[in-house]
Amino acid sequence: MPFETDLAHALDRTTDSVEPDLAALLSGAVERGRSRRRRRSAGIVAGVGACAVIAAAGAVLPGVLARTHSAGSDMESVALAMPRSAITGTQMTDALEAMFPGGRYSQVTGQSNNPSDPSSGYVANGELVLDDGHGAAVVGVSAVRLKLPLKDGDGLSCERTPARAAGDTCTLRELPSSAEIPGGALVMSERTAAKHPAGADTARRWTVTVTLKSTGAQLQLVQWNSTGGDLSTRAEPPLTEQQAVAALTGATWAPILSAVG
Repeated sequence: MPFETDLAHALDRTTDSVEPDLAALLSGAVERGRSRRRRRSAGIVAGVGACAVIAAAGAVLPGVLARTHSAGSDMESVALAMPRSAITGTQMTDALEAMFPGGRYSQVTGQSNNPSDPSSGYVANGELVLDDGHGAAVVGVSAVRLKLPLKDGDGLSCERTPARAAGDTCTLRELPSSAEIPGGALVMSERTAAKHPAGADTARRWTVTVTLKSTGAQLQLVQWNSTGGDLSTRAEPPLTEQQAVAALTGATWAPILSAVG
């Protein structure tokens, strides 16, 4: 799968009823936020992941919970809950930049949610191109709230149809309840190559999804070791899985998680 297509999948959160404008990521390379109806009529399969436009109360979101697969896709459908409070795109990008102190940022883009107006979207997200001295990387974070009780799906289960390609990985674990995450959380970590068979210089995507079990608040971090194309610009993502989880459950993202759930 080409980098641009897979990145669009990784950064896409869509609904049954919204028809948002297409936005450009990485100088117009990536389309975000089409509706499922438009996808079905056009024969396009949406992807799971981090950043896009969502609308309509009680909307069904491809990618997270109830397991309804499309052929050739890792998509699933999820019912979103209304976020507790509004989150601005600036809050998202500020928190994202705070994860990489000392880094240089470009192509910084944020998307606000608006719980008082379902047509404005359920998802808040931030995305940017990071240069931390080890090679440029695309990173993005999205924030949504899932309906309870939680079920199998994106960020909650490593099962998928079709099966993952050789070399792609997924792990799922639980975090115990603590002062930072009352009720505990589920953490799913994935590594996916931009194309298969993958070589040493193939671009890869690392996705870490943290879902609070008590509220359904979910943060999903996507990191690419590339800024476009199938070739990597660095060997590893900016943050390890352990660093990513610590950041998403730490003080920087606590206000976002609280506002979501």
